[in-house]
Amino acid sequence: MRRVVSVWFPAFPTDRLRQPESPREDAGPRIVVAGRTVMAVDAAAAGLGLRPGMKLAQAQVLVPGLSVHDADPAGDAAALSRLAEWCLRYAPLTAADPPDGLWIDVTGSAHLRGGEVRLLRDLVSRLNDLGWTAHAAAADTPAVAHAVARFGGGGSVPAGADAMADFPIEALRLPAGVLAGLRLMGFERVGPLAAAPRSPLVRRFGTIVALRLDQAAGRVPEPIVPAVPRTLIQARLTFVEPLLTAEAFSTVIVRLTGTVCGDLEQAGLGARRLDLLFERVDGSVQAIRIGTVRPVRDVRHLGRMLDERLDQVDPGPGVEAMRLIVARAEQAGFTQIASPLTQDAPPGLASLVDRLTNRLGETRIYRIAPVESDVPERSERRVSPLSGTGGDWPADWPRPVRLLNPPQPIEAMALLPDRPPAAFTWRRVRHRVRHADGPERIAGEWWKRDREWTSVRDYFRVEDEDGRRFWLFRRGNGSDADTGDMRWFLHGVF
Repeated sequence: MRRVVSVWFPAFPTDRLRQPESPREDAGPRIVVAGRTVMAVDAAAAGLGLRPGMKLAQAQVLVPGLSVHDADPAGDAAALSRLAEWCLRYAPLTAADPPDGLWIDVTGSAHLRGGEVRLLRDLVSRLNDLGWTAHAAAADTPAVAHAVARFGGGGSVPAGADAMADFPIEALRLPAGVLAGLRLMGFERVGPLAAAPRSPLVRRFGTIVALRLDQAAGRVPEPIVPAVPRTLIQARLTFVEPLLTAEAFSTVIVRLTGTVCGDLEQAGLGARRLDLLFERVDGSVQAIRIGTVRPVRDVRHLGRMLDERLDQVDPGPGVEAMRLIVARAEQAGFTQIASPLTQDAPPGLASLVDRLTNRLGETRIYRIAPVESDVPERSERRVSPLSGTGGDWPADWPRPVRLLNPPQPIEAMALLPDRPPAAFTWRRVRHRVRHADGPERIAGEWWKRDREWTSVRDYFRVEDEDGRRFWLFRRGNGSDADTGDMRWFLHGVF
């Protein structure tokens, strides 16, 4: 299932004026004009009642001292292209959508960012941090994503959903003359227009209306021409006859990875992210992406990971060219993989971690590192799977392998102030305690939060009659109500 993200910059020309590469001394409301007509306004100007399309003289009367800048289409196009290249971190297929948008084909890539919702949230947040006002939407087709980003507030549109029926006809990206003609015919929304007979529309407006409606419904494909920076290491092969099988693709992958890894070795670099583009006969492009946790230029390892992703490729009518791009590279020295004394190289985890990461996503593979904190939920953090832990785990009081977040309330019977429970009920199941050890008292970290100044937890390691071991705690010291409400919780399972 194809998934496309559309990014819209509602104030792109004025936002560009605030970028570091385009410093301006004025800091007030700004507008961009073409001739004597306002083309774009920033948030401050919009708040004062200015809007695109109004006359410059009217805007200057409404806002004295307004900062006026001439339109720079060439500069806007160059900035949009740079943003398209910047978005390559999210997916291998990105492209500019002039004059104020971007395309990102995230098919097969969203899971590497934790899903579409997290990808969109991260994308918009990063763009905002860079000074760009942005809205983003993901949908099955570029047309729907484009419309939802501009008229629906953004977000992820479920597969197969009819999201455009209530949108105005401007959401179809039709020329101004066609829009005016459709309004004269009584069409205001996309839904009634899509349900109308096609023949009268084609006779009056040509094929543009039918084409846009079919693109929105997914009946006509809308290819995205990817942005490929020329400065990146890459290799491309074209074919006399279109390729259709995974076996043929694997043969080409061997040649492409050999060429790319040779270029990486000459540059002293290793690949951290590779994009493989499949240029189909119908003009569309399929793509797969792999990443590595360390710089790599091993032909076999990179080829194997690319082969594992071939099931995501739809060759359609055939693939006429394949391009392998090193989207991210880092310095990599030379490593001795074997010696006369040790004929076999020592086993490493890097290859395994790379393959698991590309199957499951970056957020699913990690290592737990200790943190200097007595509070259990703060005593660990996730780090890169191949990084060092950066500390030692405490050896005096064992901790359970699995912590419940948040701790789950239980019903327990215990003598106060410091006796372990004789029995407890968790998830409607009663457990009679056979052995217990504790209490281990953990005080709150008052230097982090004032409300933890008097908080106390008493932890017990208990074993029930069936041999199952649990980690329980009582909130409070068992005698002073100010230290806690004396309720019991299950925090972990050994």
